[in-house]
Amino acid sequence: MLRIAVPNKGSLSETAAQMLLEAGYNGRRDPRDLVVADPRNGVEFFYLRPRDIATYVGSGALDVGITGRDLLLDSHSPAREIASLDFGDSTFRFAGPAGRFRQLSDMTGLRVATSYPGLVEKFLATHDVSVDLVTLDGAVESAVQLGVADAVADVVSTGSTLRKAGLEIFGPVILESTAVLISSENEKPGIETLLRRLQGVLVARQYVLVDYDVPVDKLDAACQLATGIESPTVSSLRDPDWVAVRVMIPRVDTNHVMDELYALGARAILVTTIHNARL
Repeated sequence: MLRIAVPNKGSLSETAAQMLLEAGYNGRRDPRDLVVADPRNGVEFFYLRPRDIATYVGSGALDVGITGRDLLLDSHSPAREIASLDFGDSTFRFAGPAGRFRQLSDMTGLRVATSYPGLVEKFLATHDVSVDLVTLDGAVESAVQLGVADAVADVVSTGSTLRKAGLEIFGPVILESTAVLISSENEKPGIETLLRRLQGVLVARQYVLVDYDVPVDKLDAACQLATGIESPTVSSLRDPDWVAVRVMIPRVDTNHVMDELYALGARAILVTTIHNARL
């Protein structure tokens, strides 16, 4: 069976489990379960710490896994990213006392605290900057105030946590991270099916189906407003002056498209959620 590593906790865990469920796989019912077999789909799930998943997959002990791009790069694992899963987004930046740092070279020879030493070391090496890395397991924003480090490299969302600690962001972005599907170097049957299913879930989350009736003489204009993935489906109605149209559109455009179709003369405009898809 295909052996799949899944985060057992943290920000990636719940969404990863939901994606796999929507993709047709059986998940664990008891959060204490570490291994769950799904013989109907030919897979076996291993629930692991997100930070360890790249190591297990890279060693070949497991075939594929879901983890963060940041954790993959930090691990120095030979595992490779095969697809972005579009959740768990994060941005990594440097921060230091307000006004002290302006560029990366200002940190040369100083102490930089981070929970991602491999990732930060690789990034600084590409910029020819040498620092003394201080590895901490979270809450690195306190490192400067407590005298453990001169600067930090950490996940940034709004920057409010860093500002409360008296720090300001400087220098370029270290990494834009997101959840990814990774695999070992050994190709194994079942990976393509897993990937196709997960991509079907992503499509379903990003698109909706729109059905509407429109006068025949307005059909071309309506199809220009919502072109669909390939082409809208057009069906005849009992009234020869009208047709029924079905089209798939980006979810974020739903209300704008409905407004424009209605203004054009379309009626009976209905929106349906897509649960899964294959394109």
